[in-house]
Amino acid sequence: MALAIVFPGQGSQYSGMGLDFYNSNEKAKSIFDSADKFFGGGLLDVMFKGTEEDLKKTDFTQPAIFTMSVAIFEAIKENLGKPLFFAGHSLGEYSALFAAGAFDLETAIKLVKLRGTLMQQASEKVKSGMAAVLGLDLEKIKQLCERAKSFGYISVANYNCPGQIVVSGEISAIEAAEQIAKELGAKRYIKLSVAGAFHSALMQPAADVFKEKINDFTIKDIETPVVVNYTAKEVKKSSEIKEAMINQITSSVRWIESIEYISSKSVDKYVEIGPGSVLSGLIKKIDKSAKIYNIDKLSDINKLNE
Repeated sequence: MALAIVFPGQGSQYSGMGLDFYNSNEKAKSIFDSADKFFGGGLLDVMFKGTEEDLKKTDFTQPAIFTMSVAIFEAIKENLGKPLFFAGHSLGEYSALFAAGAFDLETAIKLVKLRGTLMQQASEKVKSGMAAVLGLDLEKIKQLCERAKSFGYISVANYNCPGQIVVSGEISAIEAAEQIAKELGAKRYIKLSVAGAFHSALMQPAADVFKEKINDFTIKDIETPVVVNYTAKEVKKSSEIKEAMINQITSSVRWIESIEYISSKSVDKYVEIGPGSVLSGLIKKIDKSAKIYNIDKLSDINKLNE
């Protein structure tokens, strides 16, 4: 079977995430401890013992999810075999790039911390948010955004799977869109618990600073390609990786197209590594024939032998 390894993004976090790997796997423990040091301390406390509120703070959430994902990857990669592709949803793209060898752990933690801080700062400049719209096709999502635009800025943030699209924008537009979504026949409209309008033009201040600072970091060419959110195509060169990382901050996450692209290259097995199993659920709706595994707890490793 041809394999792709995928990593989740923000929203999958929970208190105690990764603790079983930390306590029982030396490779994972080493990654956790190093990441905590590079972060500047306090990260593991939030991951293992933090409240839900602690874990919602973007500048903590993003390094926490990244750290758990790559610690598990390092612990189990010998069991997985060589993938044809890596991919990650939003923040998960950083886990994918690390796994592919684009940068070392210290660089990764500093990049993720910078991204999270800049996104948090951009979120504080304007009251904004995100909402998941369930049960509308893309044509009706376009209508929704067009009608809600009169109340404030709104755009599509995540093309997650057929029937699940996330919109992002000013709170006034996100709130107005709820009634419009009902009128258009949406099954559900769920306001997300996030700091701001991620993957939208409202994150431009974050992208501008990130673009200035990214050249301070060493980012290498990779051999195993990463299919990136920005284009839903594969990248291998350092210059392409940097461009994707900058543009991802303000661009839609094209997850449907990404999985369709990977599946078109004969991939029929996906392993999701990190907290939760959100991506496994999305992939099932995009590629119904694929075998999909998620590794979140130590006990999940046994699934790989099924």
